[in-house]
Amino acid sequence: MEVLLREADSDLLVDAVRAGTLDVALVGTPDPPPEGLRAHVLVRERLVVAVPAGHPLAERPGVALRDLADHPVVCMPPGTGLRAVLDRACADAGVRPALTLQAGAADAVADLAARGLGVAVLSESMAAAYGDRLTSRVIEDARDPALLALVWKDAPAPAVRAFLAHGRRAFGRPAG
Repeated sequence: MEVLLREADSDLLVDAVRAGTLDVALVGTPDPPPEGLRAHVLVRERLVVAVPAGHPLAERPGVALRDLADHPVVCMPPGTGLRAVLDRACADAGVRPALTLQAGAADAVADLAARGLGVAVLSESMAAAYGDRLTSRVIEDARDPALLALVWKDAPAPAVRAFLAHGRRAFGRPAG
């Protein structure tokens, strides 16, 4: 069995699995399973803002989507699961934050926020990785969680089944 790692936006990876050019993908998604595919959710987390110490949002116990309208926002780009969850929550709340900076990696989003260039929107575990320099607060009215899931087509090959089993074990907990 050969395993190749390909990084891309979740939407592109889902399309590649549908097209048969990938057997399985690890994707961020707002809804499992993506249409026409099977999925196993590995992580289900709320959206948070992450800001440096001293930022006005760091002093609050929680944050609402409307609070984002008062600050430039740093987030993942369209095509990612986190962005889809954020966009949906904002649309449902009738909020249009200033999405001023976008980066495809959590490290870059966190770094931009740590430098004071905006309020980062990440998942809980992503933000926790930067707890040494950023304070995170749950976005209370962003109710839909961000999901990290393995996706594949029906009737996977034996090697794909083995990879899926490994992925479930590697994340160490069932989806909740």
